[in-house]
Amino acid sequence: MADDGAGEASAFLAALTDEQVAVAQRPFDDGERRWLEYRPQYRPGLLLADMGQAARKAAHRLLATALSPPAYAQAMAVIALEEVLDRREDWSRGRHSEDYRAIVFGTPCDDRWAWRFEGHHLSATVTVVDGVISPAPIFLGANPARVDLAGRPVLRPLGIEEDLGRAVLEALPKDLRDRAIVDDRSPFDIHSGPRPSSSRLEPAGLPRGDMPGNAGNLLDELVEIYLGRSAHPLKTGNLHFAWEGPPGPGVGHYYRIQGDDLLIEFDNTTADGNHAHTVLRRPHGEFGGDLLAAHHGSQEH
Repeated sequence: MADDGAGEASAFLAALTDEQVAVAQRPFDDGERRWLEYRPQYRPGLLLADMGQAARKAAHRLLATALSPPAYAQAMAVIALEEVLDRREDWSRGRHSEDYRAIVFGTPCDDRWAWRFEGHHLSATVTVVDGVISPAPIFLGANPARVDLAGRPVLRPLGIEEDLGRAVLEALPKDLRDRAIVDDRSPFDIHSGPRPSSSRLEPAGLPRGDMPGNAGNLLDELVEIYLGRSAHPLKTGNLHFAWEGPPGPGVGHYYRIQGDDLLIEFDNTTADGNHAHTVLRRPHGEFGGDLLAAHHGSQEH
């Protein structure tokens, strides 16, 4: 049975003082449970910098229950990049690698509870309803997206996602590539943004079924990489692939993959193409929306 993190969440709360628990735990129906904030803005929860060593380790162990080992490594690189970005900005904004917060909604092992680990360029949310796990959304970003030495990458946490997305586009013949490219300019950010629901986005671009073998296989590989971020299984179907912006590297670009209840977005849209965002969402089921509907329906029945 998949680990829902209840043991790790309980251990996290047990490592806190009463005053810290008041910050790190809220009722399940709290209005800020359905939350995604990957910008350096306000977010609820207890700051890593305010935790003792045992609590910080417990928070990281809780995060690890939601992510596969490679995705957890990416998340740790994202956190470390806060110090790199702070140096690039001449230490002007006080960014730091402990500026991340953990929060638990409800009581672990109850029929409805949730937790989130979130900070700049990282957000992982898990909702558990009647023992069933809803592991979305998952957001990972990187600024800088690439750090080079002698023209070679020292650190590039989201390089595979970027390169495979472009490989899908390049594997298409021109007529199909023209259908996949839905805008010559890249957007400012991922289209779903930090909003709590992404269901308003309609599928765009090229259906998976219209792709030739090589391009379709590359798309399947890319989707599996995103699905593989989660330690819990996710399903997909009826995929579409859309690209916005120039196809070449080093310039702003964006792609989107959509399925029946799946939204994957990637953007690297700064002028130098060195600031990446990626997100894995379930437009109809994230934050446990589908599970809660079934839960309430069974109670009424």
